[in-house]
Amino acid sequence: MYKIIGGDGNEYGPVRLEVMQQWIAENRVNGETQVRGELTEWKPLAQFPEFATGSAQAQAQASAGGAPAPFATASSARAERREVFDGDYQLDMGGCISRGWALLKANFGVLFGGVMIYFGVEFLVGGLSVIPLIGIIFTLANWVITGPLMGGLLYLFLRVVRGEAAGAGDIFDGFRRAFGQLFLGQLVTSMLMGLCLLPALVAGVIILLPSITHHTTPELPQILMVGGVAALCLIPMLYLQVSWMFTLPLILDKGLEFWPAMKLSWQRVNVHWWQSFGLMVLIGLVNVLGLLMCLVGILVTVPIGLAAMMYAYETIFSGDNSQAS
Repeated sequence: MYKIIGGDGNEYGPVRLEVMQQWIAENRVNGETQVRGELTEWKPLAQFPEFATGSAQAQAQASAGGAPAPFATASSARAERREVFDGDYQLDMGGCISRGWALLKANFGVLFGGVMIYFGVEFLVGGLSVIPLIGIIFTLANWVITGPLMGGLLYLFLRVVRGEAAGAGDIFDGFRRAFGQLFLGQLVTSMLMGLCLLPALVAGVIILLPSITHHTTPELPQILMVGGVAALCLIPMLYLQVSWMFTLPLILDKGLEFWPAMKLSWQRVNVHWWQSFGLMVLIGLVNVLGLLMCLVGILVTVPIGLAAMMYAYETIFSGDNSQAS
């Protein structure tokens, strides 16, 4: 992955090798363009062996009098990041889980560390929220930070899946890069899913409230009726949860705003909704197994599940079926 300094002085990237080669061919960069690789400092493009031939050709074109093509503006750079595979795909659910386990073993420190930081922040804020009087402040704060924090955690896993350099502290990138959009993405999806439970709430008020106000125990048929309505409400809620499961990583990875990210996640997941649902079921079963292992196992199974999600993300949005096979 590479970053460059454009002619407008702004930083662009990271982009893959093939994108850099395309920019060279289009004369959008030349041998003097400042470039930084994953393991290098900023230096001219001509000093990168992998680009030597292309940069020489670009310099020759410039010397011949051809005006260099303007480098990407901020808007065109965002458009570049929004390119998404739109063909069919097949999601290997078991393959995602097995690759997630292999990824965790190969990158345990980074991935486990990122998950522990996430749990640590949530535990701290959750603990402070029970403090009388001021607890409400921390409850609201948790609503604000959950989206950026989870988005950063998922993007950390995605970078490791792609073989990019990453550290556990990168989970805070969501606050720096797309705080508002990640907050809105989490808030809006949660609120819309929560609305699915409204009929159950109404049924509870109508059916159970008279018994409660008269200090009598609700009868079993009443309880079963409200439970049945609640169970039916879970169906659309689950459908929405699966459909929007990739909203947060799309915001960070593709540079999308929250609503286009929700729409894109919905569109791509619903090409094969049952496959994504099946993956979520498998991840849930793996986490249940972790809970049964004296609760400690959940600290291992959660990273496996997150890695599996990001392998599925690569298949669905990048067309890279090798990631989940």
